[in-house]
Amino acid sequence: MLHVGITGGIGSGKSTVARIFATLGVPVYFADDETRRLMNTDPVIRAALVKHFGPEAYTDKGLNRGFIASKVFNDPEQLVLLNSITHPPTITHAKQWMESLEGAAVPFTLKEAALLFESGSVRDLDFVIGVYSPEALRVKRIMDRDAISAEEVRQRMDRQLDESIKMRLCDAVLVNDETKMLIPQVLELFGQLVNKKPAVG
Repeated sequence: MLHVGITGGIGSGKSTVARIFATLGVPVYFADDETRRLMNTDPVIRAALVKHFGPEAYTDKGLNRGFIASKVFNDPEQLVLLNSITHPPTITHAKQWMESLEGAAVPFTLKEAALLFESGSVRDLDFVIGVYSPEALRVKRIMDRDAISAEEVRQRMDRQLDESIKMRLCDAVLVNDETKMLIPQVLELFGQLVNKKPAVG
């Protein structure tokens, strides 16, 4: 079975594109959602977060996302530490998810993740789709979505691989700039991927 990844910078619309693929019968693994779930359910992750960030990392209701965010937002070393705790289990879980679908009657699998290249999880994939949006549009989307300043958005962007480099590493790029129609691009690529075979070896 073909295993496809989809990535893009913050605010690019990669989750939107992934949901379009889902309507076409493609099972989608949303890495951010699964990471948040694992942070609440995986005892190894929980123990590591409490060890490194303190008992305030969790409340009676589960993960204290605001507290964790405050610890890593302006501290690159703490962010690297957080990623070192959460990325490996998520990558393993995603790989198991893909393996569980081998032989299933689905067109291909799709893993949506912002850090496919940065985390190294791209090695588990046969094909990678990039979703490109102009920076100004991405900034506006995140400002509207998260009610934060343009400066804060750009700080988040700075933590990711440069967008131009990321797009060059992808096998196909979809443009989500609110001028070029997105659904026809997805449908065309879907048709190509349905007939594509995974690399051997």
